Amino acid sequence: MFKRLLQIHSVTRSTKALTEKHLVQLLPFIPNIVSKVERNWKYRLLQAFTKAFKGCKPESSLSLACLRAIEEMLIPLEGQDMLLDPSDAVAVGNQITWIRELPVLLVQLGDKHPSFSKCAPLCNFITWEYDNMQQSFRDFFCRFLYKSEGEGHVEYGPFVVLPIECQELAICSLYYFSKLDSRLLSSLAYCCFRDRLDPFVLLRLIEILQSSYKAGHTQIADLISFFATLLARFRVYPERRDYVFRIKGENSNYKTYEAITSSVCSCLSQIGDDVLVLQLLQNVILHEMSQKPPLHNSCAMLRVLALLDSRPTSLSENNIINFANLMVNYLIGFAYCIPEKKDDCIIDSDLISATKYYLIPCFVLFSKSDKLLNCILNLMGASVADIRAGLPSFDGVIPAFDHSGRARAIAFVLVRMHEDMKLHKSLSACKAEIMHILHCFRHLQSNKVGLSLVERQKVQLAFDQVKTTIDRTHGWNDNMTIRIAGVV
Repeated sequence: MFKRLLQIHSVTRSTKALTEKHLVQLLPFIPNIVSKVERNWKYRLLQAFTKAFKGCKPESSLSLACLRAIEEMLIPLEGQDMLLDPSDAVAVGNQITWIRELPVLLVQLGDKHPSFSKCAPLCNFITWEYDNMQQSFRDFFCRFLYKSEGEGHVEYGPFVVLPIECQELAICSLYYFSKLDSRLLSSLAYCCFRDRLDPFVLLRLIEILQSSYKAGHTQIADLISFFATLLARFRVYPERRDYVFRIKGENSNYKTYEAITSSVCSCLSQIGDDVLVLQLLQNVILHEMSQKPPLHNSCAMLRVLALLDSRPTSLSENNIINFANLMVNYLIGFAYCIPEKKDDCIIDSDLISATKYYLIPCFVLFSKSDKLLNCILNLMGASVADIRAGLPSFDGVIPAFDHSGRARAIAFVLVRMHEDMKLHKSLSACKAEIMHILHCFRHLQSNKVGLSLVERQKVQLAFDQVKTTIDRTHGWNDNMTIRIAGVV
């Protein structure tokens, strides 16, 4: 038996197939043999075994037999001791070589041999060496190819096309890294953006990373960055302006994204210190929102802020102003998506549900920060007053200078804000800002702006809606209101 195995050193091409056939039959005995033979024989056997493992074809039966033997020599059965002495430098050196070959083998196998991918063993013995696998393990998920500075693309590895059970095994192995590398997390995030990735795998990955954090294997900043990137860049399809009201009965991944958002919110809320999490998260979300992602993504990030914030707000003074500038565009962009006329394809319940879903996170944040609310109202007034300003565009379909559409959108948001009982007190303290918006509506109707008759009528309708709402809510039907309404 020894002689046959050692022939791997000098085998010729003509006898290689025959030798591999014999080796496959012998390999199951190797773990037990190396644990009992004398040191000299042990080292020769390990050297021959390692050479056979590195030299065999990834998809061959010899490779599979080697993996099974490696598993037995790395992971002892329950109640048994290690087969190889952990203080034996030569034995440990061979084990390191096996571990280093595992991610390379996964990449070589690709998606054509899932049964082999499932056989790659885990190792909790040589922790340091296992952690060092992360760099090569990244290519199994995806790698970033740069043509020049700042330019490049993502090349996905076998992970994204393997069967679900193999994908789950791969992400479960992440838990055993003693310190998960941020670059590996980046590769994982980009895998999540692939349409073909099953929702189960996405949610399972979030669960594994949360467990890794709880075990102290993932830094809180890295975990938060991963979550923010996932929420900001996951693409909901189909991407249409009116799709925010068409979430039922469509071939879409909207429900998947909704489940991801809920799972991320749950994980963040379980970390324990909401103020600390918000301090780490707010700048990341601010950066992502400044890239003008689609409404779905902005809404998800605002939901996270609303969940973690408190009253008084934990947002920094500078960030309140920065978020206000982004949120006013978000609010106007959402309201502009609402059709002026009744659309038979959009049922009332969907419209009501979507309105609550997209606006309530903002309203929650307003209820926790009077300054944020004040900034939003001032920006709304400035948006109406500046006839040169273009409308915010989240999907590229909003005309640049549809001023009557902007007035209609702002009126819609103001009316919805007054329907939220929790905001009544804060809005009552913002009389001057709201009256200024009304004044800007009236100014927009003047002949100096150059709107058409139809556009002036739309602005008048927006004015009337807001005026009626504030008179009913605040009882502001006083001389100030009448005087502004009379401006031409």
